[in-house]
Amino acid sequence: MTFIPRMESRIEGFSVIGDLKWHVWDGVVADLWDVSCGDGAEGHYISPDPRLFVALDVDGGGAFLVDGVEGGQRRHDQAFSMAYIPAGVPIRGRVEGLRRIRHLDLHFDAATLTRRFGRSLDREALQISRFQFRDDRIAMLAGLIAAECDNDRPLHDLYGEGLLDALFASLFQIDPPSAVRRRSPLSRRKLRLVTEYIDAHCLDRIRLADLAALTGLSETAISHAFKAATGLPPHRWQMQARVGKVKTMMAHDTGSLGDIAEATGFFDQAHLTRVFKSVVGLTPGAWMRSARRQ
Repeated sequence: MTFIPRMESRIEGFSVIGDLKWHVWDGVVADLWDVSCGDGAEGHYISPDPRLFVALDVDGGGAFLVDGVEGGQRRHDQAFSMAYIPAGVPIRGRVEGLRRIRHLDLHFDAATLTRRFGRSLDREALQISRFQFRDDRIAMLAGLIAAECDNDRPLHDLYGEGLLDALFASLFQIDPPSAVRRRSPLSRRKLRLVTEYIDAHCLDRIRLADLAALTGLSETAISHAFKAATGLPPHRWQMQARVGKVKTMMAHDTGSLGDIAEATGFFDQAHLTRVFKSVVGLTPGAWMRSARRQ
């Protein structure tokens, strides 16, 4: 079965130069975009599938700015600046002083990735947003994948799939099967330190680097050790803490759901509703009705 990406988007101010070029591999759709950017050009995007954005060429001395649900703003103003957006994470992108951008979008099926790499793939890594980063090895592979999308006579699919396997192995730091081992949990003291920090700052943007600094571990190690101790990745623990704040605000009628979403760090009311239901099992409205009956 061919994988079909299902990204929802609302864009204005962008015009495609020439034709959109794309290629489909096993579980991956690669889109090669070349667009001119009008003043105030922006877009809102959300997809049930993960994707990787790679800026290949940026023209005009400006930047493509990405705002994510975790707060903060990332500038993409150089070639091979990248963003990884997990499934279900809404983002807003807008232009500042930019005339043109050429970029590669890789939409991929997480289930196919799991089938390819098996237990070597840490599923938690798929949930970690990286709204701006650079990596020379991924840049080289992305450039070759873009060239294949632009090739009038593409090579055998195994060539592109090999490039993609190498890219994903680097992007998600996938170990060989022999290196997969049981992860050691955080010590009780470090776990208390991290959970108290997350609970106190749950409405802010918390980076893995912040938690790593608290514990003296690497970002990868703190992510694995926290999940081994709690059964949840750090981001999920933070979302549960945010939902707790939402419940308190709803119970005290401190504003509309849209106001509460903004106050508690969610992208919008719809994003709050999705996260709330995934944590609680009910929509905010259904939870309120249930709470009032008790």
